[in-house]
Amino acid sequence: MATFVAIKNTKQTMGSLLGVLRYVAQDRKTLWQGKSLFTGYNCVPRSSYLEFRTTKKRFHKTEGRQFYHFVQSFSDQDKLTPVQANTIGLELAEKEFPNFEVVVATHVDTGHIHNHLVVNSVSCVDGKKLHQNAADLQHHRDVNDQICQAHGLSVLPKQQKHNRRKRMEPGEYQAGLRGVSWKLDLIYAINEALEYAGDRKSFIANMEQEGYQVVWTDRRKHITFITPDGYRCRDSSLHDETFLKENLEWLFLYRQLTDFEPGREEPSYGWLYGVTYNAEALTRYLEQAMNVPDPPPIPVWTESKQRQREALKKLALGQRLENLPNYGQENDQSFGLWM
Repeated sequence: MATFVAIKNTKQTMGSLLGVLRYVAQDRKTLWQGKSLFTGYNCVPRSSYLEFRTTKKRFHKTEGRQFYHFVQSFSDQDKLTPVQANTIGLELAEKEFPNFEVVVATHVDTGHIHNHLVVNSVSCVDGKKLHQNAADLQHHRDVNDQICQAHGLSVLPKQQKHNRRKRMEPGEYQAGLRGVSWKLDLIYAINEALEYAGDRKSFIANMEQEGYQVVWTDRRKHITFITPDGYRCRDSSLHDETFLKENLEWLFLYRQLTDFEPGREEPSYGWLYGVTYNAEALTRYLEQAMNVPDPPPIPVWTESKQRQREALKKLALGQRLENLPNYGQENDQSFGLWM
């Protein structure tokens, strides 16, 4: 089913605009069979930052909001190609933002094809400033549905657009095994965000770029993730202790004290291996550097836990599990029902 969501980019500067454009334009995300799916409407994609800035200066509107960012996602069941997805994104840009410069970047590096649309906040035709509210977003979604239906794609039924559930029913778990679970998509997104995050701020920014909201405050014990479709999930419900708030805090602290290299895939032994292995040295360093409380317990992966983590990763990547009937019997019996 096709969906359309707005990304809340609270930081509105030319620097943040450049950062978003660089993110969505990455070749590893937009190259498909040697063809770049980084395209533009009313602008040349590779010079879009300069064109956005020139338009603002020409009409003397360089202050305030600099851009709008949207994510257009598609269901695997629709079997559309990345090129078709990019075409649909350009069509939506033309219908909804006819007088504005829009970048359309189709990402193909995850299990689900999706478009990023970055819209200049100032019209390149008459200099009018673009303003968006809830009614505008709903109109974009309605037009998105019309375009997708015209291309033979499925859309979200009206009665399901605001359906927000916190747990999975048995039938939905089977959907998860087929690679269409919102929670498995979330796990995949978190793992990908961790590949490029050296601290909490960059992790949250990476998640927001993919349409997810992250509620992470010092006052709350848990992190809450909100998917593009409005599903809410606590860190403790992800069946992987790596994603617990206290463990992510230790992971990012460890990365800040070591030479973290963005782009490294998660090792088979998990993200926390380095923290666990060097926990004693890390704690001594912190005690010498500042007055800190006793560190939280860092999990040591047992064989059964490691198998469960590997199974989760396979499901998130859309892979099939072997010996599925025996899976989880020695661990959490309710794993499949409470995702």
